Amino acid sequence: MRRLSELQFEDRARVEREISGLARGIPSAILDRIDLLLSTSAAPEQGLEYFARLREHQPAAFDRVTRSLPLLRYLTAVFTNSRFLSEEIIEHPAWAEELADTSDLNSILETDQYQSRLQAALAPGLPSPLDLAQFRRRQMLRIVVRDVLGLGTLPEITSELSALAGAIVETAYRRIHADLVARFGETDAKFCVIALGKLGGVELNYSSDIDLMFLYSENGMTRGPAAITNKEFFKRAANQLTELLSTYTAEGMCYRVDLRLRPDGRLGEVCISLDGARQYYATRARDWELQMLIKARAAAGDRGVGRALLDFVEPRIYSSTLDFSAVEAISETRERINEKLAARRRPKNEIDIKLDRGGIRDIEFVVQCLQRLHGGAEPWVRHGGTLLALARLQDKGFLSEAEYGRLAAAYQFLRHLEHRLQFADDRQTHALPCERVELDHLARRMPGADPSGRSADWLLDQVRRHFANVIEIYERVVHSLPAPQSTIAVPAPAYAPRRGQRAFEHFLERSGPALLPPGDPRTRCAVDLFDHSPYFAEELIRTPALAEEIGREPLEDSAPQEPVELRRWFRRHMLRIQSKSICRGFPIFETLSETSELADRVIARAYEIAIASVRAAHPPLDPAYRPSNQMWVIALGRLGMREFDLASDADLVFVLADSDAAEIAFWRRVAERIIDRLSAYTGEGVLFSVDTRLRPNGGGGPLVQTESAVRDYFGKTAEAWEGITYMKSRAVAGDASRAESFLHLLQEVDWRRYGQSGRSRTDLRQMRMRLEKEQGASHPLKAGRGGYYDIDFMLMYLRLKSAGIFFKVLNTPARIEVLESMGHLDRAEAQFLDQAATFYRALDHGLRVLSGHAEGKLPASESLRETLGELVKRWSPVPLDQLAEIRARTRGLFDRLFG
Repeated sequence: MRRLSELQFEDRARVEREISGLARGIPSAILDRIDLLLSTSAAPEQGLEYFARLREHQPAAFDRVTRSLPLLRYLTAVFTNSRFLSEEIIEHPAWAEELADTSDLNSILETDQYQSRLQAALAPGLPSPLDLAQFRRRQMLRIVVRDVLGLGTLPEITSELSALAGAIVETAYRRIHADLVARFGETDAKFCVIALGKLGGVELNYSSDIDLMFLYSENGMTRGPAAITNKEFFKRAANQLTELLSTYTAEGMCYRVDLRLRPDGRLGEVCISLDGARQYYATRARDWELQMLIKARAAAGDRGVGRALLDFVEPRIYSSTLDFSAVEAISETRERINEKLAARRRPKNEIDIKLDRGGIRDIEFVVQCLQRLHGGAEPWVRHGGTLLALARLQDKGFLSEAEYGRLAAAYQFLRHLEHRLQFADDRQTHALPCERVELDHLARRMPGADPSGRSADWLLDQVRRHFANVIEIYERVVHSLPAPQSTIAVPAPAYAPRRGQRAFEHFLERSGPALLPPGDPRTRCAVDLFDHSPYFAEELIRTPALAEEIGREPLEDSAPQEPVELRRWFRRHMLRIQSKSICRGFPIFETLSETSELADRVIARAYEIAIASVRAAHPPLDPAYRPSNQMWVIALGRLGMREFDLASDADLVFVLADSDAAEIAFWRRVAERIIDRLSAYTGEGVLFSVDTRLRPNGGGGPLVQTESAVRDYFGKTAEAWEGITYMKSRAVAGDASRAESFLHLLQEVDWRRYGQSGRSRTDLRQMRMRLEKEQGASHPLKAGRGGYYDIDFMLMYLRLKSAGIFFKVLNTPARIEVLESMGHLDRAEAQFLDQAATFYRALDHGLRVLSGHAEGKLPASESLRETLGELVKRWSPVPLDQLAEIRARTRGLFDRLFG
């Protein structure tokens, strides 16, 4: 690309006429900067036009932004790539000046951060469609600059676009829900927005439709003077949300909402109950409807309702056989789509990079077919994101390295091209322009170091080459043709793992051998991880730099303040802890203690971040009030016992000191923000899920309650199992001393109600039997006969009998030791319970290390059972093949205690 001074005379004259207004009164140094920046851009004439218009319509803003070389660079990126955003800058020049914060441009914003920005931008009450559409475009400006300047990878850009949409949907729903509650009263039912398609897979593009499904938990009535059914309540919410998002405004519409993927499509209810959805997918759903749920996720509202449906449907999505008939049946549907596309009227020779053969849709289709085919036996390949699913399919051998490389390269190239087509005019298009000059501009806008050598011919050649590669793989995979044998032999490294060699080779290709040299202790541990943990193998492939964390001591540095960095810090330290556990056989309860400490630090930091964020957006009622640590975050369950593990949920309860009850609305927002920070899905994944249902009155109770309200509930209303649950509680944020005193008083209340009365024995047995009946088949290791819950219930019951003695925290071995010292267990019983508890925790830990999430059953695969057995031996003297004996002895002791 030539500078203005190097253009041919006739071109120069034309361009100089166009910028004559720009040149008047502008120092030559600024003109030289603009000239230099435009000379390497994709469309210098378009850029000049918008600089001239900015000077004409916003002279003061022009003077400010042109003094900053970074801002000039960002404006050049926008003016030469996106006409609709260029028009926005002419109308709202302050948007451009916001780009001066380079730290913001170099960060990946998450859903909760976008929510904070949107809340700050909106007035109280229901937002208007214009408010939301304008916010979307304002944030889109930053994302486009990141994209054009290469400040974010494709997955990071699509993650941000998805996070932005998620924040708008969540915020809009919350405002609508509050308005409906004011009109019709509260309801105990919950509502969830399930995202499908690209939003569900966290790979949204710039002008996507958003495919949504609306779900509510149960039927019933609202509580208010104008009470209506839950169905009507949530139907109104769904319709209002759809209308709010898709109404056209002067800033365009926020999102086109597509509800056709819901049960029964256009003929179905706009919002369906959880039971109704379960029945539909169990009995009537067509095959393609199951396939599209691969990308489904709970994106707004109550995530638990969405997870309940998706957990129910998941076994129906994935096949457990190698029969291609299901794939071929879906393929027929895909062929019909192609036929309709061919019959559709469109310009001759138009190329559609999404729907043409070999395009984006074909890549996604191949991935989903393979996931459905192999996901039953290999849960590892189940993932909504196309690129990560491709990597996992290759890791498990369902795609060759060559196939993976071609599909991944084609997908990334075509998605980058799709983005540049769409952010030009904020138009949902996938068709390449027919005019050669537009194709030339598009070619130069593609990512890469030097756009000067790119042309329309280059772009068309690249598209056709990728199409051809995808078509060849599509035909072979979908129609079950034999794959050609590779002629390239990849030498195995001298330290190759026994099971994870292919994945390890993929890692080495991405990282280079220098990161893990032979003989280095970190290398031996990395090999061990690839051998025994498909989950951590994927983590290292995704982020090779994480390998530097292997062997380092965890929790040596403090948690960062920035939310994105906090997630990265959590991932790094989780790998440090788990690599020590796997490679060094670190004692299981010490590992769980370290993981709990990691969660504690993250919650404490999220507490601080949330206070600062809420204080800025929604200050306390009293201007003199100084929020610091007045709300206590109480951990229950595994975190309360310091037995938190990889992929554990955090059971949290929020209690406010009575002295601060006047500011409970402020603290409720802080609690909500903490939950969002911890559990929001981002490109870095989630920190961990948060469950707040163990608070007084469960999900129907206020999220934040005063200490006197909680104490009163346990003194008068709570059931025995609730009181016993709080025996495994401790403060993880807020004023630790006051929280400890509060928990001590609460335990005394429980002891008086249950420990002295003897009621708890019968209540606990009944509860344990109910859990066994409801969950024993699906989670036999925990809830089945002789499972871990037998141990837990025995220890809770015996602990309650002596609850007059307060301990700040007791993990399972410590509970057993205390009960033995008090005479509630004899030596032989204590030794067995300690051995059984260690075995069950080691088994649970091994399953999490294998898959990256909690599992209730042993794996079906013989090879995974073998790997699991090797892991369990590192932490427990009891081998896996003695599981049946452990279960029988555990139930025997349970029956002797409970009768």
